[in-house]
Amino acid sequence: MTQRAAPSDTSQPALPEPLQRLIDARHHNPFEVLGRHEAQGSTLVRAFIPWCREVRLADIDAPLQRVEGTDLFEWRGDGGSLPERYRLAWTDDDGVEWLEYDPYCFPPLLGDLDLHWFGEGRHLHAYRFLGAHFREVDGVNGVQFAVWAPNAERVSVVGDWNRWDGRRHPMRVRGGSGVWELFIPGVAAHSYYKFEIRNREHGSIHVKADPYGQAFELRPGNASLAVRPGEHQWQDDTWMEARRERDWLHAPMSIYEVHLGSWQRDEQGQFLNYRELAERLVAWVSETGFTHIELLPVTEHPLDASWGYQTTGYFAPTSRFGNADDFRWFVEHCHLHGIGVLLDWAPGHFPRDDWALARFDGSPLYEHADPRRGEHRDWGTLIFNYGRNEVRNFLLSSAIFWLEEMHIDGLRVDAVASMLYLDYSRDPGDWLPNEYGGRENLEAIHFLRHLNETTHREQPGSVIIAEESTAWPQVTRPVDAGGLGFSMKWNMGWMHDTLQYMSKEPVHRKFHHDQLTFGLLYAFNENFVLPFSHDEVVHGKGSMLDKMPGDTWQRFANLRLLYTYMFTYPGKKLLFMGNEFGQYAEWNADKALDWHLLEDGRHAGLKQLVGDLNRLHRYEPALHRHDFESEGFRWIECNDAANSTLSYARRGAGQTIVVLLNFTPVPRPGYRLGVPEQGNYHLALNSDAGFYAGSDMPVRSDYPSESVPWMNQPASIVVDLPPLAGLVLVRT
Repeated sequence: MTQRAAPSDTSQPALPEPLQRLIDARHHNPFEVLGRHEAQGSTLVRAFIPWCREVRLADIDAPLQRVEGTDLFEWRGDGGSLPERYRLAWTDDDGVEWLEYDPYCFPPLLGDLDLHWFGEGRHLHAYRFLGAHFREVDGVNGVQFAVWAPNAERVSVVGDWNRWDGRRHPMRVRGGSGVWELFIPGVAAHSYYKFEIRNREHGSIHVKADPYGQAFELRPGNASLAVRPGEHQWQDDTWMEARRERDWLHAPMSIYEVHLGSWQRDEQGQFLNYRELAERLVAWVSETGFTHIELLPVTEHPLDASWGYQTTGYFAPTSRFGNADDFRWFVEHCHLHGIGVLLDWAPGHFPRDDWALARFDGSPLYEHADPRRGEHRDWGTLIFNYGRNEVRNFLLSSAIFWLEEMHIDGLRVDAVASMLYLDYSRDPGDWLPNEYGGRENLEAIHFLRHLNETTHREQPGSVIIAEESTAWPQVTRPVDAGGLGFSMKWNMGWMHDTLQYMSKEPVHRKFHHDQLTFGLLYAFNENFVLPFSHDEVVHGKGSMLDKMPGDTWQRFANLRLLYTYMFTYPGKKLLFMGNEFGQYAEWNADKALDWHLLEDGRHAGLKQLVGDLNRLHRYEPALHRHDFESEGFRWIECNDAANSTLSYARRGAGQTIVVLLNFTPVPRPGYRLGVPEQGNYHLALNSDAGFYAGSDMPVRSDYPSESVPWMNQPASIVVDLPPLAGLVLVRT
C-alpha cells in the first residue's frame, strides 16, 4: 500500500482576497491594494513588480520587503518624509536597474463630465481623453491611457517597456462608465502598447490595439504607438476661413480619386512619403484642373488588399506613408495650392482581426451579437452596433477628428446602403426586422442624421458624401425636412446607364437612347456626384478605355466624348486616377499607374482634354452654378435616337452654354441646332480637335444665330458635327 506524505508545515497562509485577485491579474481596481495607504497611524506602500529582484523607495532610501512566494513588495513606516508622488528604484532579473514614479500614487485624471457625455454618445472629442495622451501631472511626465471595455474584469496596459506583461500595469475602472484609466510616468514617445483585457464572464484574455490610437506600428505588428501631440503649425488659415463661408452647393467641384499606395511609387517600387506624394499630386492635379483630391481610406488598416476599407485605426493616418505630421503637411500643401482634400471613410463595417475591434472586451462590444445583424456576409466583416451610445460616439468622434484635427474638407461615407437596410445582401430568414417589422435600420438612420447635423454645424463648409446606390428618398435633404442630411450622393444609376450605353457599338446605340435621357427624370431629386470611380476599373470590369467599343481610334474618341458628356451634365464630377489619361490595364493596387503611356499622343491628348474640361467646369458658371437645380438645365433635342445625338443647354449667372454630342462615327455636316437665345455661339471645346488626338475635322469657331426656329427653340445655328465628338458652345 502506498503511504501518503504528511501535510507540510511550511505551507504559506492564504493571502487576503484582494491581494490574491491582484496576483491572479483579476482585480478591477488595483489602487485598492497598490500604492500608498494610511492605516493606524502608519504608511503602507505596496508594489507588484514581476521579474524583479529588489525594490526601494528611492526618495527615502527604504527597501520594500517581498511578500514571500509572490511578486508583491511592501514597506511600512512613518510616511511623513515620503513625497506624495514617490519613486521606486528596482532591479530586474537581468540586473538592469530602474527608477520610476509609481503609477499607483496618482489620482484619477478623467473628468466626470467627459465620461458622462461619452456615455450619452454626445462627446464630439472623445479621442482627446480616450487612447494614449502625454501629460504632465504634478510635475511628472507620463502617458495617460484610457479605454472603454465595460465587460472586462481587468484591463492592463502592456507595452515594450513592461515586457508585454499584463500583471505589471493594471488599470482602474471609472464606476459604471466602463472606461478604464491609468497614468504611467516615464513612458517614452513612440513606445509600442496594447491593452490586455480579461473578460469578466469567462476569463478569456484578449490583447487589443487601442481603438482611439493615433498612430500604429506598420503591419504586421499593428501595435499602437504612444505619440506626442503633432508639432505641425498649420499655415492654411485662409483656406479654412474660406471653407467656412463656401457655398459648396453652387461651387465647382471636380474630384480626383486617388489610392496613395498605387498612384506613384519610387524607383524601387516602394511607397512614397505623404510629403513626396503631396508635391507630386498637387503638381498633377493643378495641371489637370481638378478642384479636390479624394483619398481612398488612409485610416490605418492591416491589409493592403482592402485598399483601406477594412479600417482598424479610425483616428490614425496609415503609417505606410509617414506619420501624422507628414499627413497634415500633405493636407496643408493641397490647401495652399487651392485644392480641397476629401477622405473615404468606412463606418459601415470593420474587420474581424483578433487584435482590433472584434469582440473587443471578450464580448460583442462594437458589433451586434447576433450575426443576422452583426456580420456582413459579402465582405466577411462585422457591423457596428449603432444603437449603443458609445459606439456612435466612437464613429462621430472619428469624423470630427479628420475634419477638425486634420483639416479634411469632407468625408465620402462608404457603403451607406449596407447601413440603411437590415436585409442588405441577405437571404430571406437571415436578417432581423426592426421594431416595427420593417427592413430599415432605424439605429443606423439615427446615427447618419446625427453625423450630418453635427459635422455641418461644427465644421461649416465641410461636405459629407454618401455612396448610396438605392432609391432611398431624400438622402441629401435636410434632417429637419425628413432627409438623411448628406451634402451629396454618388449617382450610381447615371453611371451604370451611361457605361452600358457607351459599351454598345455605335450602330446599336439608337436602340438604347433612353439610357442617356432617363437620368434627367431624377437628376435634381438629390445633390448628385457623377462618379467613374475605382470600383469601375477593377475585378474584371476593365479600364475605362477597355469599356469603349471599336478600334483604337474609336475607343479614344468614345472616351473623349464620354468625358465631354460627363463634364457638361448636371452634377459634381469624380474620376479615379488613371482615367484621366486612359490607363490601358485594370487598376492594380500593388503597383503604380502606367505613367509611360503619356509618351503616346493619344493618352496625352486625353489628359489635355480632361484638363480643359475641368477648366471649363470651374470657370464657366453655367456648368456648375445650378448642378443641383433644374433651372440650370434645358433639353434642346433629346429624341434624336436615329442619329444618336444629344443637345442641351446649361445656364447660370446669366450665361448660356450649348452642348452638342454625336455618339456615332458618322460626321454630320450642316447639322441645324436649335438655340434658346439669339446671339453668337463661340466654340469653347471640341473633343475631336487634333490637339486631343481627334480626327481634327474642320469646324468653325463662331456661330451667329439665325432667326430660324428649330427643335422647339426660337433660333438656330448650323454646325458641322465631327464623329464621336462633343462640342461646347458659349453664347457671347
